[in-house]
Amino acid sequence: MADCGFPKQKRLLTPADFRAVFSKSQFKVSCRYFLILATSNDQPGSRLGVVIAKKNVAKAVQRNRIKRHIRECFRQQKILPGLDIVVLARKDADTLDNQNLRRSLTALLSDLSTKLTKLQKLPTLAGS
Repeated sequence: MADCGFPKQKRLLTPADFRAVFSKSQFKVSCRYFLILATSNDQPGSRLGVVIAKKNVAKAVQRNRIKRHIRECFRQQKILPGLDIVVLARKDADTLDNQNLRRSLTALLSDLSTKLTKLQKLPTLAGS
């Protein structure tokens, strides 16, 4: 149970942290409902920021539900070392039920992980 939290060192906290990801994003993955931007950081673990505009998801209850699922998927995905990640919800993300929401987020984080591993393997392939 102690591993179920979401401590401050796992979160993007300041506007400067978010600005850095928006301006220098190295990785982008998206679907109809979400966009994930990521950039490498100089810390041992990954950090997460969530942006859900009222314009895209009108009700606070739905925004909070989506945020909980995003944080939980991020917490369970342990194969993304050293990244600052921002998840942006697009219009109609609140129409997804919980199962499809989790499925979409898990697929996007998996795609991000795949892009990261491909990038890490490129220098070794070029050197051979």
